[in-house]
Amino acid sequence: MAEYPAEFEFDVLLSNGQAIHIRPIRPDDVEREAEFFRRVGPESVYHRFFVMKRDLSPQELIHFTNIDYDDRMALIATVGDHMVAVGRYDVLTEQTTENGKVAEVAFLVEDAYQGRGIGRHLLQHLTIYARRQGVVEFEAYVLAENMAMMRLFRNSGYRLTRQLDEGVYRVEFPIDYSTEAREAEWEHEKRAVTASLLPLLYPTSVAVVGASRDPKSIGGRLFANLLHNGFTGAAYPINPGADQVNGVAAYPSVTDVPGTVDLAVIAVPSPAVRQAVEDCGRKGVRGVVVVSAGFSEVGNEADEAEVVALARRYGMRLVGPNCMGLLNADPKVSLDVQFGPNFPPYGNVAMSSQSGALGLAILERTAELGIGISTFVSVGNRADVSANDLLLYWEDDPATDVILLYMESFGNARRFGRLARRVAKKKPVVVVKAGRSAAGARAAASHTGSLASLDVAVDALFRRAGVIRTDTLHELFEVTELLANQPLPPGRRVAVLTNAGGPGILVADAIESHDLELPVFSEELQARIGSHLSGMAAPQNPVDMIASAGPEEYRRCLEILLDSDEIDAVITIFIPTSPEGSDEILDAINDTVTGYDGDKPTVGVFMGSLGGGAPLFPDSNLPVFGFPESAARALASAARYREWREADEGDFPQFDDLETESARSAIRGAVKRVGTNGGWLDSGEIRTILRAYGIAVAGERVVGTEDEAVAAGVEIGGSLAIKVISPTALHKSDVGGVELNVEGEDAIRKAFRSVSNAVDDATGVLIQEFVPGGHEVIVGMTEDPTFGPLIVFGLGGIFVELMKDVAFRVNPLTDVDARSMLSEVRSARLLEGYRGGTPGDLEAMEQLLLRLSVLVEELPEIAEIDLNPVKVMAPGDGAVVVDARIRIRPVSTIFLPSRKDIPGRML
Repeated sequence: MAEYPAEFEFDVLLSNGQAIHIRPIRPDDVEREAEFFRRVGPESVYHRFFVMKRDLSPQELIHFTNIDYDDRMALIATVGDHMVAVGRYDVLTEQTTENGKVAEVAFLVEDAYQGRGIGRHLLQHLTIYARRQGVVEFEAYVLAENMAMMRLFRNSGYRLTRQLDEGVYRVEFPIDYSTEAREAEWEHEKRAVTASLLPLLYPTSVAVVGASRDPKSIGGRLFANLLHNGFTGAAYPINPGADQVNGVAAYPSVTDVPGTVDLAVIAVPSPAVRQAVEDCGRKGVRGVVVVSAGFSEVGNEADEAEVVALARRYGMRLVGPNCMGLLNADPKVSLDVQFGPNFPPYGNVAMSSQSGALGLAILERTAELGIGISTFVSVGNRADVSANDLLLYWEDDPATDVILLYMESFGNARRFGRLARRVAKKKPVVVVKAGRSAAGARAAASHTGSLASLDVAVDALFRRAGVIRTDTLHELFEVTELLANQPLPPGRRVAVLTNAGGPGILVADAIESHDLELPVFSEELQARIGSHLSGMAAPQNPVDMIASAGPEEYRRCLEILLDSDEIDAVITIFIPTSPEGSDEILDAINDTVTGYDGDKPTVGVFMGSLGGGAPLFPDSNLPVFGFPESAARALASAARYREWREADEGDFPQFDDLETESARSAIRGAVKRVGTNGGWLDSGEIRTILRAYGIAVAGERVVGTEDEAVAAGVEIGGSLAIKVISPTALHKSDVGGVELNVEGEDAIRKAFRSVSNAVDDATGVLIQEFVPGGHEVIVGMTEDPTFGPLIVFGLGGIFVELMKDVAFRVNPLTDVDARSMLSEVRSARLLEGYRGGTPGDLEAMEQLLLRLSVLVEELPEIAEIDLNPVKVMAPGDGAVVVDARIRIRPVSTIFLPSRKDIPGRML
C-alpha cells in the first residue's frame, strides 16, 4: 500500500465561484461516506450503482474508504466537514497491457451540489494521479439516461469511444494530457474564477467592518470613499460603538444587517479579523477585503492561514490581508473601497499592486496623467486572490484593454506564466517587477547554476509569456499611455516630425538604441512633405520643419506621414519658440491624431513647460511625453509586443526514438546510491541517460590504473582526452586535471599520472575520445525553486565565463524557443560562420536543446545539468557532449504532466 498522497489535498473553485476542498479518501471517512450516501437522491444513486440503495453496508463502507492509493484511488470533495462528492478508479488487472494500466472510473455527487463542476474537478485530478501510477486509459459504464455524466466525459476534452449495450454505455478514453483536455480545463478555470470575483468587483451591497466617524482613520476613509464616489448599491457601516457613520445607520455586526451583503471590507485590528470573517461567513457574504495588517508580512503566517481557511469554508474569496482595498470605476457600480484620496476616471486600464503604498502613488499618477481605470485591486499578501486570478478575470473583461501589475514576488510563478501568455495574446500585460538587483547568482556547483539568478528567471518567464517588463513606474506609465490610446505599431519604422533639429537628433539616437528603425524616405515622399514646408526645411527623416512651422505645416505633414506605407509610427515633437501660437499648433496635432483611424500609432513629444505634467488634451487619445527617449522607449515596447503576439508559438517536440525506461532505471539506481540529500551522477549513469534521449556523448571509459587506461585507450582508439574524476574539481583544466590529444601507450601513462596527481581526492580517471575542431558551447539546466527548470545555452570559453553571453528559457521548450536561444546570444554569429569561419551544425544544436528539454520534463529528479563543453561540428556532422555533470535529488511529489501547474487550484 502506498503512502497517503497528501500532495493531492487542495482547494478548487466551482463554476459558481464557491471554494471546496478536495483530498484523497481515508479509512476514518467511514461515517462521512455513510452520511453522504444517505443525503444523495435515489435517482443519483441509481445512476451510480444501477440498483436502488438506501444505505451502504458496513463491508461496502470499509471497501470504499480503505484503498491502496495505487491500483485503487478515490478523491472526495468536502464543504466544511461534510463530504459532498466522490470520484474513484479501480485498475482492471485483466486489461493491463505492456502499454499501461486500464482503470474503471465512477463518480457520485450530492444532489444539492450537482451542476457546479465538482465532477469535472474530480475527473481532472484523478487522471493526473492515475497517469502517475501508470494508468493510460479510463473506462466507465453509464446509463443511457445519465446525460449529465456523458456531458462530463465529453466536455473534459478527452477523446471518447462509446458502445451502447442494453441501455448502458461503455465509455473508453485515453487520459493523456491532450491539447483538448488542457484547453477544456483552462476554460472551466476561467469561468469559475470570474464567477468568484464578481461579488468583489460588482457587489450590490457593501459592509465596511470598522467604519469610523474619525475621517482620518482607515475605516473612516474607506466608508467615506464608498459613499462619496457614487456607489450604486447599499452601504452598511459596521461599528458596535456608533449609531451612525457619515449619516448612515451603523450596525454592531455584519450579522445584524437586515439585507444581504455581497462584499465586506474589514479594517479592524488583526486580532479581531478572524471573528469578523466568521461573522461574514455566517451572514452569507460572498467576498471579503481584509485591509488590516499584522499577518504574514510580520511573520504571522498561522493567523493568516486560519483566516483564509475560514473564508474558504464559507465559500468566500478574500483579498489581502495587508492591502489598501479595491475599486471599480465602471459607472454601473462606482465602487471605491480603497482608503486613498484618488478615484480615477473610468477607462480601459486594469491594475493590480502588491504594495499598498505604491498603489496609492499609482492611483495618484493615473489621475494626473488622465489614464482611465476599469478596475484596481491591491492584493497585499495575496493570501487568496492573486494576480493570477485577476488575469483570468481581466482576460475577457470587455472594459479592460491593458493590464498593469506591480509585483514584488510570485506565488505560483508557473501558473502566472501560463496565464499571462494566454492573456497577452488578447491584450497587453505590463509589469513592474521589483527586486531586479537584489538577486545575484546563486551559489551552485556548476557553470549553469552560477549563471542563473532570480532576475534571469523572471526575464525568461516574461519573455515566453509576452509580458512587457518595465524597470520603473515611470516607464510603466509611459508604455501604458501608448497602449491605452493608440494601435500597436505594425513594424519598427518610425518617422520623426519636429520643429527643431536638436530634439530630432536625440530621438534618432533613442530610436536606434531601442532597436527601432529610422528609414530614409523615398524621393516621392520627401517631395510631398517638402511641398508644404519652407525651402529651409529638411523633409528627410527626421523631418525638420524649422522653428517657423505653424499649425498648417504640422497638420499637412502629419497627414502625409500617417498615409504613407513607408513608416509604421510617428513621433511628433513640438518645442514652443514664442509665447504665441502654441495652442493652435497643439490643437492641429491633436485634431489630426484624433481624426485618424488607421493602424499607425502617433505619440507627441512636447518639450519645455508643455510636457510631462497633466494631460494637455483630457479627452484625446494622443499620448504626450516630455522627452524623446520616453517616446522611443514606449514605441519599442509596443513593437516588441506586437511581434511576439503575431509570432509562431512553435510546437513541443515529439521524439519516437527515446529509451525512457532505460534512463528512469538509471535514475532510480542513482537515487538509492546518493540518498536523501542527493548528489552527482557518475559518468556511466550520465552516459546512459543522455544516450537514452538521443544526445550524442563522446566515447569514454572510467579507469583506476595505468594499465586500465592503456587498455581503454586501445579500445576507444585514436586521440584521447584524459581527465581526472574528483568531487572537488569542477573546472578540471584549472587544476591541471585534463590532458588533450593524447596518443600512444607512453603518452597515456604519463597523462594518467599527471591528472591523477593534480588533486588530492581523485576517485578515478576518465579516458575519453578526443573530439577535435568544432565550436565549444555550454548547454544545461538549473532548477529554480520558484520558476522550475531553466534551460541555458551559450558559447563556451570566455563568452560564458567573462561575458555571461547566455540565453535562458523556462522549460519546456518549443522548436521556436530553441531556435531563438541559438540566435539570441551575441556570439552566436560564430556558429553561422562569421567572417568566413567554419559554421556549426545549428540544426543539431536545436535538436540537442529540444531533447534536453524532454529529458528534464520526464526526469524530475534531475536538479542540475551541465553539458560543458558540447562540440558543435560542421553542418551535417552533429553535436557531441564532451563533458557532463548531472545532479539529482529524490522527488516525493511528482505530478504528470511533470512540473506543470494544474488549472483550477487556488494557489
